[in-house]
Amino acid sequence: MSTPGDPLPEAVARYLQHLAAERRLSPHTVDAYRRDLESLLRLNAGGTLDTLASGDIRGAVVRLRAAGLGPTSVARHLSSWRGFYTYACRRLGFAANPCVGLRPPRAPKRLPEPLSADACAQLLDAHAADGDGVLLARDHAMFELLYSSGLRLAELAGLDLADIDLASGEAQVTGKGSKTRIVPVGRHALDALAAWLPLRAPLAPDSAALFVSRRGARLGARSIQLRLQRWARQAGLAQHVHPHLLRHAFATHVLQSSGDLRAVQDMLGHASISTTQVYTHLDWQHLAKIYDQAHPRARRKT
Repeated sequence: MSTPGDPLPEAVARYLQHLAAERRLSPHTVDAYRRDLESLLRLNAGGTLDTLASGDIRGAVVRLRAAGLGPTSVARHLSSWRGFYTYACRRLGFAANPCVGLRPPRAPKRLPEPLSADACAQLLDAHAADGDGVLLARDHAMFELLYSSGLRLAELAGLDLADIDLASGEAQVTGKGSKTRIVPVGRHALDALAAWLPLRAPLAPDSAALFVSRRGARLGARSIQLRLQRWARQAGLAQHVHPHLLRHAFATHVLQSSGDLRAVQDMLGHASISTTQVYTHLDWQHLAKIYDQAHPRARRKT
């Protein structure tokens, strides 16, 4: 039996090391895998990972659901377990993967309430009564860039000065799995960055970070979230605004204007286009308009 605080089995420790060193997953992600595997050990008290069968995994899923975990959380657990056993069969000599053939419970696909283009303009054009022009310029540049290029929060926080090319209007972004991509930066974001950079220089002359605090340290994800919430309140937006919502708004508005799902996938850094399809939101009226214009049997007579 394994309880929190017990040493992890050697197989789990080696798998976590593989995730960190070979797959280069973030410490946060590796910790999530660790917790999921610890959960599997607790749910199968007395059993060892190399002896568990499909029935044991299925029973663990049932117990997670009985404990009140939602379908999404259960699916994440099962995915973590499946990944461990795939590695263990290939590298550690485990005889079989007991997760093969097991499907997670279906979860409803939920999308955040989309932030309209007008709401985005209201947010980004608002001037918070901060009294500190340096922080105001920094926040404006951050939020313009989030919306302009559809960045993840971690991607924004991880940007360095060298990643931004104002002349070409592009940014190099390091996303999930340490994969890099080039994203376009719009005119408003470029203007906001040009206003921020001269103010940033004396704050952190020896730092590579693009966005820094008043003390010159790289700005963390939580600080960015809190600053955005403050901007939203001062802009008079009733909707809860967080960085991921601006990424969603970017995808929605670009897709609505262009209809180019593949281009949006590339800009978002999605490995699978199915992720982009779930992530974006097209209202029915816009789809109907595209259909009326594009389908030869749907066009109205003139």
